[in-house]
Amino acid sequence: MDSATVLKIFKEITNIPRESGHEEAMVAFLQQFAASRGLECKTDKTGNVLICKKAAPGKEEVPALVLQAHQDMVCEKNAGFDFDFKTQPIPYVIEDGWMIAKETTLGADDGIGIAACLALLDSDLPCGPLECLFTISEETGMDGAFALEEGFFDGKTLINLDSEDEGQMFVGCAGGIDTTATFSFNREPLRKGYKSLKIRVSGGLGGHSGDDINKGRANALRELVRFLFTELQYDYQLLSIGGGNKPNAICREAEAIIAVPSDEAEEMVADVKAFSELLTAEYAITDPGLRASCEPCKAEGQAIEEGDAANLIATLLACPHGVEKMSADIPGLVQTSTNLAAVRIEGDELKVITNQRSSVVSELHALAERVEAAFFLGSFDVEHHGEYPGWKPNLKSHILEVTVASYKKLFGHEPEVKAIHAGLECGLFLNKFPHLDMISFGPTLRGVHAPGEKLELASLDKFVAHLTDVVTNFK
Repeated sequence: MDSATVLKIFKEITNIPRESGHEEAMVAFLQQFAASRGLECKTDKTGNVLICKKAAPGKEEVPALVLQAHQDMVCEKNAGFDFDFKTQPIPYVIEDGWMIAKETTLGADDGIGIAACLALLDSDLPCGPLECLFTISEETGMDGAFALEEGFFDGKTLINLDSEDEGQMFVGCAGGIDTTATFSFNREPLRKGYKSLKIRVSGGLGGHSGDDINKGRANALRELVRFLFTELQYDYQLLSIGGGNKPNAICREAEAIIAVPSDEAEEMVADVKAFSELLTAEYAITDPGLRASCEPCKAEGQAIEEGDAANLIATLLACPHGVEKMSADIPGLVQTSTNLAAVRIEGDELKVITNQRSSVVSELHALAERVEAAFFLGSFDVEHHGEYPGWKPNLKSHILEVTVASYKKLFGHEPEVKAIHAGLECGLFLNKFPHLDMISFGPTLRGVHAPGEKLELASLDKFVAHLTDVVTNFK
């Protein structure tokens, strides 16, 4: 097993459609992989797949290792890029030591973990029994991990391959909950003598709402409603507003269509230009491409009633977003945060999607209630759903000891041992299998959950060497 083999398999995986909730082709690929090699394979009613490989000769007494990755990927693309995740392979380039999807997400989260598992199953490494678990819909609610039934695998030690910083061993993660708020609004006719304008905030880096929430990146929705709230002093009508997509992604692009008196249109365009310059200055370091734009557009349908429009804009601006609290125990670790993820209009309803994370359960619930309170004041209906537990670190873990010793032997220094603010399925596994010993590590990925996602190839070399050594010498 080597990194070239892992990369070759991952390139094959980029041809397989596997958006969360639509992993059928991925399930079939895994089943065919196992069948063609005579490996034991089972699939549960949810779509989780387990492929097992017997121990190499002389390794029969070694305890089984469970290697785990999730099948699905976040499907995001740049606005205006003509691409269908359901039918087209991911377009990528190899450039300056990185594998990059410039216009879409790459799916290395967690396709590279799948590829590493399959390379292990296809290798002749002298190791003990392996159980490779591939779960579904991790990105949208950890559905596969929630549905995992007792006895689906036998191993007592699990290596999660869904981390994104080579040289870091993760032994804990945050729990999370999604909060959805819905506002029913009235409509009114477009006023005569008004001109319609489309206002866009775009060019943000976005990113993972766990890993990247503390990097000061712009949330396009927040900036758009910030502008619209300031402009409420003008007599404009709001026709539509929307932006963002997934709960676990920071919003990169958002737009609104407004109608203003024709004689004030130029002034509005000038205000947007000034706001764009302000954004450029504020986010020069974190989001150098962030900008606001304004252009005439064709108005269709009716506007949102003036009072309702003012209410929803104010409520969106009041909704908290970003880091709430840093950990006092682990320097640099975000303890609690919330993400204003997406806004969309469906008929005569505005739906807002948010996500809260925390490694402290009481803080998670308190922050979800704070988000609920903001929307309560705006007369929104609020629903909390998709809660998943965190993973409490065990610094006396045997697999932690093994992986740290292996890393030091291979590379001459110890890795970092950390907890992560992102959610991992390990918390759910621990709920179902309380005696499971776990660790998570992987190669270096950047920009996950956003177009431009990339995999560092040098880190893949080290990751594969490390994983190979751990699996071969585990006992």
